[in-house]
Amino acid sequence: MRKKITSTVVILTLCASLAVPAYATEKTDNQEWHHNNSISGFTDYAEMQKTLQQIEKSSKGNVVVEVVGKSNRGRDIYKATVGTGKKVILIESEIHGNEKTGTEAVLNLLKSIGSSNSPESKKIRDEVTLVFLPKMNPDASEMDKRRNDMTWEEMLANFPQLSEAAPAWNYMNRGISQMYDYSKNPGFDVNRDFNPDLNYVPQAKDFPGNSSSPGWFITPEAQTVRDVYKSLQEEHGKVDVFVDLHHQGMYYVEGTADEVTLSLSAQFVPDPNTSAGAKYGQYKDDYNYDYSRQLNLAAYNELQSFGDSPFKNITLYSQGLDLPGTALGTFALNGSGTVLFEVAGQTQTMGQKKKGQLVKAVERGLSGIIHAVADGSVESLNPEDYEKIPLTSNRPTN
Repeated sequence: MRKKITSTVVILTLCASLAVPAYATEKTDNQEWHHNNSISGFTDYAEMQKTLQQIEKSSKGNVVVEVVGKSNRGRDIYKATVGTGKKVILIESEIHGNEKTGTEAVLNLLKSIGSSNSPESKKIRDEVTLVFLPKMNPDASEMDKRRNDMTWEEMLANFPQLSEAAPAWNYMNRGISQMYDYSKNPGFDVNRDFNPDLNYVPQAKDFPGNSSSPGWFITPEAQTVRDVYKSLQEEHGKVDVFVDLHHQGMYYVEGTADEVTLSLSAQFVPDPNTSAGAKYGQYKDDYNYDYSRQLNLAAYNELQSFGDSPFKNITLYSQGLDLPGTALGTFALNGSGTVLFEVAGQTQTMGQKKKGQLVKAVERGLSGIIHAVADGSVESLNPEDYEKIPLTSNRPTN
């Protein structure tokens, strides 16, 4: 397994009440919330390292695995690449360490696409460069928590210019809920630490910030993702697609009592070409909402093709968001088509219940995107059909 660190800062993306969208606000971390909810069936960090090594070896050169950064606690962050095509798809999993199904799906796809000699897999490798970040917040993953494992004081050691700044709004180091003592394991929600200005240098005046303001790249995990993204831009010209894999709470397909399997979304910031998105005007020539909607449709249509099955309960995640500090918001403004996957349930509430079904839903949705990008069919989809995808509801309708 190759071990390479980029010369820049290290590098190489679902939620509760829709009345106040959980993706836009904050969820509760909790190591002690599981009780009888086992997560032993999910791939842990050491197992992922071994699996990546095995996949790279068995692929006979098709898959390249690299270390591209380190977490705050010194764990390696891995990037796995398969394919040499002009179209670049970047897929990130476990930016929140208690959202684990994406990693399983990513490893399955990496193995199948990298090792198969089928015409279909060969075409994907010829047309697409697939880049996976299978467990990009490994400290949080090992602790089974949302945030990374980092104190404000540790961050200040790297950014002394912030010594007079108020702590970031996405940092938690105090308070005890019914489920979690935040003072024992403080940390940052890494998925609020992104900035559309990929060269941004943290400044005290920008703190503490809020959910509708950009982040700062003050966590090593977010720095790693940024640098992977920038390196792909430099090598390929652009990152065509960015997909972020998450978990959410338990929801229903609007107008029904059907439990949602997976929610999708293409919308994370207001369109810079509209009055609502005027503050992002400098990005208006790069932002491509239609392509994002087409990509979401590719995933939705693939899941719908399985007929009357759990994979049919697919919805749109909460819309009308303004989240430039998320990886999705940042990369959408930088010209990538973006897709959010939000499968049902957190590990704290479900453990590994429905693991197989949810992993397969993510895997099939991702396959729909990858194939549609590889053969160009994504561009023939009507972006307006995105609005026909059912919405998500937090209450069942009898």
